[in-house]
Amino acid sequence: MKQVLPESITGLAGVLAASVLDHNFGASDPYTLGVEEEYMLLDPTSLDLVQHIETVLDAIQGDELAHRLNSELMQSVLEIATPVCQTAGDVMHELATLRGYVRDVARDQGLRVGSAGTHPFSLFERQRITAKDRYHALIDQLQYVARRELIFGMHIHVAVDDPDKAIQVVNGLLPHLAPLLALSASSPFWRGEPTGLASSRQIVFSAFPRSGPPPRFRDYADYASVVGQLERTGCIADYTHIWWDIRPHPKWGTIEVRICDAVTRIEDAVAIAAYCQALVKQLSERYDAGEEIPTHHRILTSENKWLAARYGLEAPVMDLDTGRRIRVPVSKLLRRTLRELEPHARELGSERELEGIEDLLARGNSATGQLRVFNANRDIVEVVRAIADATEALPAHTGPSTG
Repeated sequence: MKQVLPESITGLAGVLAASVLDHNFGASDPYTLGVEEEYMLLDPTSLDLVQHIETVLDAIQGDELAHRLNSELMQSVLEIATPVCQTAGDVMHELATLRGYVRDVARDQGLRVGSAGTHPFSLFERQRITAKDRYHALIDQLQYVARRELIFGMHIHVAVDDPDKAIQVVNGLLPHLAPLLALSASSPFWRGEPTGLASSRQIVFSAFPRSGPPPRFRDYADYASVVGQLERTGCIADYTHIWWDIRPHPKWGTIEVRICDAVTRIEDAVAIAAYCQALVKQLSERYDAGEEIPTHHRILTSENKWLAARYGLEAPVMDLDTGRRIRVPVSKLLRRTLRELEPHARELGSERELEGIEDLLARGNSATGQLRVFNANRDIVEVVRAIADATEALPAHTGPSTG
């Protein structure tokens, strides 16, 4: 017979578990933003990846922006991180500053940079691992799964002022995994071949343990209890070794949206950041009002995610909110959500940047653009050149938002 513990005891256990996992939810203004992007380091002639991260980092020592640039698992990858931003307009300013800086530093070192979910033809076997204990430990633990992780992503942080609220907002974001992936999909090639997928990156990364959509937690104590068990048993060093598509980030007091491929055009990256910010605000206010935040079975959100990885913005997905018996284009769900988010973006001062989602839908995502270049002449090197050209191009107006 299963023993049922009194609620007071289970509640105490939850409090004790949560106390082990300290957090900073509420330490900063709600809905502030931060964006991380991973770029390819490219040979300017062959457009193949080059193992020059240390050369780049050595060249910028002492620069004002040097602390915004970091290495990643492989020496052909450069990561940037914006400071905390109030609005999506501020994100545009910071990303434009960082992309321009990285472009100029790379050129000084005889390199180019590109942003997409995978490099269209480079091979993971030829990449060298960055000389950091964390990365060598990761290779030791995951072996082939980690060695083939030649992929590039964009992570968006949105601050939330309460840990239990953060958990419920993560739950509420699960149906939005597919639309976010469809918007950002930029990896239709792998090892020199078109894969038939809009996001090959998602398929590569799905081999990682503790990846994919997160489970639904009751509250922060429930989440902390699970993380604590993984840490105490030595399965993970800390919660950052949990690589879900969306996760709470207790250290920063944010929700971290990790589903997105690295986005090629800066305007698209900023529009997606504005979309995420407005989504978090919408769900947070529902929580504050005591409204139920709809959740759906993991198999349903995972199926929609797969369809987005396969078909991108043309994905025929389930409309989980209405439960209709037919599938609908993911672009239709995106436009419906956009209408709901417009007043939230207006209050956040990010309305103009959110409008970029409509532009993205009309033009197509990076995966569509890459395939268009490839189908024109079947030259995969030209695909990488187009990625680099679009990554390094910056809009005329990149000043901070005044909204």
